[in-house]
Amino acid sequence: MRAFTYERASTVEAAVKAAASNPQAKFIAGGTNLLDLMKLEIETPTHLIDVNDLGFDKIEATPEGGLRIGALVRNTDLAANETVRRDYALLSRALLAGASGQLRNKATTAGNLLQRTRCPYFYDPNQACNKRQPGSGCSAIGGFTRQHAVVGVSEACIASHPSDMAIAMRALDAIVETVKADGNRRAIPIAEFHRLPGDTPHVETVLEPGEFITAVVLPPPIGGRQIYRKVRDRASYAFALVSVGAVIQADGTGRVAVGGVAHKPWRVEAAEAELPNGARAMAGVLLADARPTEQNRFKIDLVERTLGVLIAEARG
Repeated sequence: MRAFTYERASTVEAAVKAAASNPQAKFIAGGTNLLDLMKLEIETPTHLIDVNDLGFDKIEATPEGGLRIGALVRNTDLAANETVRRDYALLSRALLAGASGQLRNKATTAGNLLQRTRCPYFYDPNQACNKRQPGSGCSAIGGFTRQHAVVGVSEACIASHPSDMAIAMRALDAIVETVKADGNRRAIPIAEFHRLPGDTPHVETVLEPGEFITAVVLPPPIGGRQIYRKVRDRASYAFALVSVGAVIQADGTGRVAVGGVAHKPWRVEAAEAELPNGARAMAGVLLADARPTEQNRFKIDLVERTLGVLIAEARG
């Protein structure tokens, strides 16, 4: 690990000011992803800004009837929250499907959204990776691609997004609240928060340099049967080959977001119109633009089958 300086921010204004003054600075809270990447020298910040004292660790009702989840709320506390379990069960189930209890005790809401891909080529400094070193190429293309994306890919990157929580947030239409380096605040729909790779896969979100996530806001509960299914190579402590988060109403309509198949949580609202017609009809629209490799082509069938299981479960 390379040497770095450290400070513990006391206000959000101080945190974003410190980040704006040093392009090589990083915010740190739980550090469950960042510290691993620093040990491998994939992330090499020269300065860490500890944000744990900023107070964004509460889960509160909004005036509109939704829920505001502080950026520093730990994944364990969020999954166990009574309101989340009752009104946003999809979110609780997605969180419990991810990582171990020890990691959930440290990982934060904002950090979960910002975690980086688990592509083995990204984690190996001896391999070319446009995400790690822009312009160096992508060793995954033509390499071992079982875990990689099948839709929304580009000639520069075929990595998939690792978060379980983000899949649920996408299905629930969450809003990400931030403070920019100039002090201005904005609310970013989760649909717009993560970027597809294009020719700049190292730019993974729409956050500006120094911009800090303060909360994630969920709209009022929408009811329905809320289900999360994660298909992986082993029963626990593994990232998804395919995951599906769904909110399905009694009339057969609903929302569906898919993980493990794209550079971001994958939801196509036009595909949801096909939900009453079954898994095959929906998957055909959801993955219409898929560009799989020979090694991950199975994910297209796996999405359809997992959708079928969810639909059958929702219908009782």
